[in-house]
Amino acid sequence: MTSQIEDKALLLLRQALENPKADFRCGQWEAIEELLRRSRLLVVQRTGWGKSLVYFLATRLLRDKGAGCTLLISPLLALMRNQIAAAERIGVKAVTINSSNTDDWGVVQTQLLADEVDILLISPERLANDEFREKILLPLSKKIGLFVVDEAHCISDWGHDFRPDYKRIVRVLQALPQNIPALATTATANNRVVDDIIAQLGSQLQVSRGALTRQSLHLQNIKIPSPAARMAWLAEQLPNLHGSGIIYTLTVRDSQRVADWLVTQGINAASYHSDLESDLREGLEEQLIKNEIKVLVATTALGMGFDKPDLEFVIHYQRPGSVVHYYQQVGRAGRAVEKAYGILLNGEEDDEITNYFINTAFPPEVHTQQVLNALNQAKDGYSIPQLEQQLNLSRGQIDKVLKLLSLDSPAPVTKQGSKWYTTPINYQIDTDKITKLTKIRYQEQDRMREYMQTQECLMSFLATELDDPNPAACGKCANCLGKALLPENCSFELVNKAIQFLRRSDQIIEPRKTWASQAFPNYQFSGRIKDNLKAESGRALSLWGDAGWGDLVKSGKYQDDYFDDALVEGVCEMIQRWQPQPYPSWVTCVPSLNRKQLVPDFAKRLADKLGLPFVPVVQKIRQTQLQKEMSNSYQQAQNLDGAFAINSWSGMNGSVFLVDDMVNSRWTFTVIAALLRRNQSGLVFPVALALNTLGQGN
Repeated sequence: MTSQIEDKALLLLRQALENPKADFRCGQWEAIEELLRRSRLLVVQRTGWGKSLVYFLATRLLRDKGAGCTLLISPLLALMRNQIAAAERIGVKAVTINSSNTDDWGVVQTQLLADEVDILLISPERLANDEFREKILLPLSKKIGLFVVDEAHCISDWGHDFRPDYKRIVRVLQALPQNIPALATTATANNRVVDDIIAQLGSQLQVSRGALTRQSLHLQNIKIPSPAARMAWLAEQLPNLHGSGIIYTLTVRDSQRVADWLVTQGINAASYHSDLESDLREGLEEQLIKNEIKVLVATTALGMGFDKPDLEFVIHYQRPGSVVHYYQQVGRAGRAVEKAYGILLNGEEDDEITNYFINTAFPPEVHTQQVLNALNQAKDGYSIPQLEQQLNLSRGQIDKVLKLLSLDSPAPVTKQGSKWYTTPINYQIDTDKITKLTKIRYQEQDRMREYMQTQECLMSFLATELDDPNPAACGKCANCLGKALLPENCSFELVNKAIQFLRRSDQIIEPRKTWASQAFPNYQFSGRIKDNLKAESGRALSLWGDAGWGDLVKSGKYQDDYFDDALVEGVCEMIQRWQPQPYPSWVTCVPSLNRKQLVPDFAKRLADKLGLPFVPVVQKIRQTQLQKEMSNSYQQAQNLDGAFAINSWSGMNGSVFLVDDMVNSRWTFTVIAALLRRNQSGLVFPVALALNTLGQGN
């Protein structure tokens, strides 16, 4: 009987892959067989091994035996289009319930309850939705035939990609009958994470583990500290690489900047990150899959779940924070080609970015205590906007605290409607666990530094770190061969071009459109910002800390107390490119009581260079806290209420450049622009030396 079922499964496999000669990979049929025996199984196999085929084929075979539908929980619904198409080829009807198809919920619910659906795909966040739990999950739980957790390392807070909403999965599985088969899959789990998954999903969980080495990957590490030199290297090497690939960056900012640079060098590139609309991301994925684009410059948003078997290269513009992250990303390449490159570049900014991610991964104990204290003192709970008014914490920090608290069992907070309340729980923060996790993250970062420097086989190093039972030298990496796979240097001409590109990367300062509620009792600002009070679209010369002007801006602000004349030249050139209209007839600046000359001196030199009068009409009439110490929009806005006054002058009605050194929240520009317009100035065009995305500006 088993052989008949295996034969049937093999036919289905070939049907799904549209390949009449396809065969099971080592361990695939065995995993399916365990699920047919109603076992609970953790499959740890390299990317591209075919984990999705295991649960789609098991679903088809279980459904044929009369089982209920499969419930698949995955963080990758947007990246599962290829897998769903394969499922449809074997007659598996897959549906999804997510925030983008709420109009279809009724139809899907009817189909599910009528047993007309083979597999329901949801994200772990959907489990937090009360309507979904009551109307769909509860009735469906009595009929589930197979329970699947995709990317199961997200369950483990010891893993590199922990997602708090995955905590809910454990509770759902515990509530299901023990005879329901369950499958957890991941490509990136070391022994520590595997042990934690077993501890959470139950000791009866069996583990199927395969070799992680990818034969086609040719690995090389290249240390190029300067961002401009790395950009030049990419522009020089990409045209020499066959096919298409991915360049990974650590930040959205770098994804956009590197892609823009490559386009200027005639390379068909695009930026891919989580801030893009889903249909735009889907279009970019299709272009890459069809080789209609040379390279996507992506953040980790293009990570788990993306499948392009003939991807020829993965290049890292910066060093990832852990070996697990790196293996997962570089493993996108070379699934169905004989030779693919995995090139790791290493920059001077890598540690700073990774440290930021490590230090913000968990809310500090003081944040948690502040949120709990505020909710304890509330007469009728607080909404998140109300908490922003009470606490000098960003919305992201407040959200993070509330999410982690709400997932504790028992939870010390509960949400009713839009408001949060405390529960009668004596809550103790697990500081020991957070300390241990943070220490592990720093150790992982250390191991990536060692990987960058190692002389041993690069593939063997990765496999050993991921606890592969049989790591072996690949014989194909730069270390095994004793020579570079790709050149490590690039032309000085291209580096200079990249520096000039970075120095022309003007940043748009978008005007704010709405006043922060209840933040301006003195100025009486509220509601939408009227057109006659609104700042115009402005410009910043650079991004804070970037490779173009970053060093000059930083040294001028924090070392020299004087901005170099080269920055005056740079801003003049930016204004010539920009050409705001009607063109300003005078220049003023944002004042400071702490450093009275720094910005006015720069603004005066800029005005002289532009041939315009500098008129310091803005007065600071009370001391404020540093804007960079204000953590949310309400606090930033309220900090400025009543802080400035305007002195009129005879040329007031002309358009004006309003100059500052740094901009982050835009509230300083917004408030002063409104005050200038109230005092009959013309249009106000903000100008800054640097736009900062990490909270160092006004």
